[in-house]
Amino acid sequence: MTVFYGTQMTKLRNTVPQDLPAVADVHGRVRVFNEKITLATQTTSDTIEVARLPKGARLLYGTLTTSVTLGSSTVAIGIAGTTGKYRAAATFTATDTPTLFGVAANVGEPLTAEEIVFITIGAASLPGSGTLRVMLFYTLD
Repeated sequence: MTVFYGTQMTKLRNTVPQDLPAVADVHGRVRVFNEKITLATQTTSDTIEVARLPKGARLLYGTLTTSVTLGSSTVAIGIAGTTGKYRAAATFTATDTPTLFGVAANVGEPLTAEEIVFITIGAASLPGSGTLRVMLFYTLD
């Protein structure tokens, strides 16, 4: 049976000290940007800023939780120029159920610059009442 190693395990199995993985990849502390949004019929022309991630941060995943269904409205989570960087536009109707999100190409990679993360609203306005919570979990060490 052949044993294969992922990128970080290859570095750990190598005895050369300069090949050690970055702390953010192995044993990094998990931090969270926890944002609460009061729903107030925000429209498709609005964006809602939900996080400021520092340069070097590595997003691990995010969660969405809402107290009411967002109906036919779609929400994308991303940055200027890439509005679906962390979550492509999609409906979100699961109430009181934390739901994970993250785009494989963008999670776990270090940011080269600070990012302001925001929600882009599409298809229909958000509900007139309720709460939407967005939590972004990342490492930065």
